[in-house]
Amino acid sequence: MSAKRLNLAARLGVWSAHHRKKAILGWLLFVVLATVVGGATGTVTADDDEMGTGDSARAAKILKDAGIDEPASELVMVSARTADGWREAAADLAAAIEKTGETTKVQPPLPSKDRTDALLRFQLKGESDTAADRVDPVLEAVDRARDEGKAHGVAVHQFGDASSEKFLKDLLADDLQKAEFMAVPLALAILLVAFGAVVAALLPVGLALTACVAAFGLLGLASHAVNMAETTYSVMFLMGLAVGVDYCLFYLRRERDERAAGHDAETALRIAAATSGRAVLVSGLTVMVAMAGMFLSGLLLFKGFAVATILVVCVAMLGSVTVLPALLAWLGDRIDAGRIPFLNRRSKKGVHASGTLAGSLVKPVLARPKFFAVASAGLLLALAAPALGMKTEQLGLEKQFGSDARLSVAYREITGEFPGGPAPARVVVHADDIGAAPVRDGLRSLTAKAGKGAELTVHEAGGVAEIEVPLPGTGSDAAAKKALDDLKSDVRDFRADTRADGLEAYVGGDLAGSQDFTDQLGKGIVPVFLFIAAVTFLLMLLSFRSVVIAVTSIALNLLSVGAAYGVMTAVFQHGWGASLIGSEKAGAIESWMPLFVLVVLFGLSMDYHVFVVSRIREARDQGLDNRAAIREGISRTAGAVTGAAVIMVAVFAVFGMLSMQDMQQMGVGLGVAVLLDATVVRMVLLPSVMTLLGERNWRTPRGLGWLPEVSHAEPSAPAPPRAKALA
Repeated sequence: MSAKRLNLAARLGVWSAHHRKKAILGWLLFVVLATVVGGATGTVTADDDEMGTGDSARAAKILKDAGIDEPASELVMVSARTADGWREAAADLAAAIEKTGETTKVQPPLPSKDRTDALLRFQLKGESDTAADRVDPVLEAVDRARDEGKAHGVAVHQFGDASSEKFLKDLLADDLQKAEFMAVPLALAILLVAFGAVVAALLPVGLALTACVAAFGLLGLASHAVNMAETTYSVMFLMGLAVGVDYCLFYLRRERDERAAGHDAETALRIAAATSGRAVLVSGLTVMVAMAGMFLSGLLLFKGFAVATILVVCVAMLGSVTVLPALLAWLGDRIDAGRIPFLNRRSKKGVHASGTLAGSLVKPVLARPKFFAVASAGLLLALAAPALGMKTEQLGLEKQFGSDARLSVAYREITGEFPGGPAPARVVVHADDIGAAPVRDGLRSLTAKAGKGAELTVHEAGGVAEIEVPLPGTGSDAAAKKALDDLKSDVRDFRADTRADGLEAYVGGDLAGSQDFTDQLGKGIVPVFLFIAAVTFLLMLLSFRSVVIAVTSIALNLLSVGAAYGVMTAVFQHGWGASLIGSEKAGAIESWMPLFVLVVLFGLSMDYHVFVVSRIREARDQGLDNRAAIREGISRTAGAVTGAAVIMVAVFAVFGMLSMQDMQQMGVGLGVAVLLDATVVRMVLLPSVMTLLGERNWRTPRGLGWLPEVSHAEPSAPAPPRAKALA
């Protein structure tokens, strides 16, 4: 076969195999350079103000533009069994806190209604952005007071800007390390079972890890253009490991199958490059374009996710079609080094041995396609049903962790005695003349309407005024939301009634920021979905020249996404079975989760869809009828799809066991969806639907004949000595 007839993936594979030293050294050099560049430039992390949107973000911008940096505030509650029993402990603790030199003067204790609790309030010196790095001495002082108080029946709880941020940073670092230590061995163990050889198992994991390392470095450079959230690296590692291993697995499995079928090493590699390699390119491109849809969300969080996932998928995809063929050519038969007894899967019977079970399982599906199509679709719709009542909110730190976590306990105890304290609303007002009589009178009236505990602060030099308003309840419950709505209404009236040049007035704070964030997500999900659906349709149309295949791919993906939504809602919103996975009811789904899961699942589902449908089309191009081609394609890909799905589910399951609620929701949602997608969708629903559609699967509509003919097979590959279609 002439080089001109090879597709892009095949050309890359052939070049890589013939120039293996250049390909391998080039990859290693790329990884090292990316890491060095990332380390040299550092990573720019987005602060809370940058992550916001709407009126709360405008309020934060007014303060920032005026040069007003609110110091990090801390609250410490000292509780005793009897009224005023806290006085000595509170005085000692206040002195110890001031002695650290990191804080302003501690305000006098504020007693609770029954006088069994007292609240100490203070602020950390210096910039709020770096307060978490300087809060350790204060935490140590509070810890000592907590330990000493236990003997005297005194309890101490702390919650604040710096302490919660440090808790979050430390937890994220520990969780990422835990994910790395658990996910990598799990993936390796699964690959050992799949391949039965140490070297074959190490190759996909090693390539995926180097892809992640390179992408981490590139992300550091990219963060100077798009600032990243703290969770971005966890998401990037999750995607990089799952996709990187999958791509290598598809490629390596095809190469091993072809060699087992009787082809020589060079021919087997060429076939793998032209078929699985091409599927990897199409899948990777589809995933990246799907991830690009997150740019349309209008939120910095998703822009960071988009950059991170596109980078890691791109690097993993390129590694799979360039350096992997070079490594396979260099290793040759040594790819099976370190064979494990009873696990090695290569057989003299060739690829047919691995496809026999799958062929047997899919046979009844093809015999009764209507029944299995209705049954499988019904199952997915039933799983999706709870999503009809899905509630979303930006979960506060007190909900992100288990109810027994120290931070959660502190928040619950403090808000129970001093409602609104840890998370007040903040009205920010700017005017050209903040001291003008109409503005001054309006501010006083607005402060009075805000109720007891509202505090007005005027920054004359910056032309800015702030009103801090404690919210009732927990600061995020129905009572707090009602109070916030009333406050927003009062602020709108203030803007309308006050005549002043340059007047601006907005409501900020944690709850207002959460509502603005959720509102923007609601606006962004429609354009994101339309973009992803349109791009998926076009890519599938170009790849298979079939409108039916393109529409089917979108419909099947939506069923997988719906099932994931339903399971997430059942487990985390309603608490059904949450204890079985070490989690608990949160009462809502993290606001960014539905959009993120939609985008990621649309991308990941294309891994399986492109891989399976490409193999079906390959069999169709070789002369099999529709039903036989479906059975052939499903049977041939079952092993790789199962292995890839098990690895993805294992990686996602690790994230489902991490500490934070949003990571748990992401892990469970994606894990369940991938499991269903690889089993119910690809093994039952896809073959039954394609059987019912018959030849319409492959029909190119009139007017689209200009679409390029894309070969899904290796045209001139000689038939292997023992190959035959599965009957």
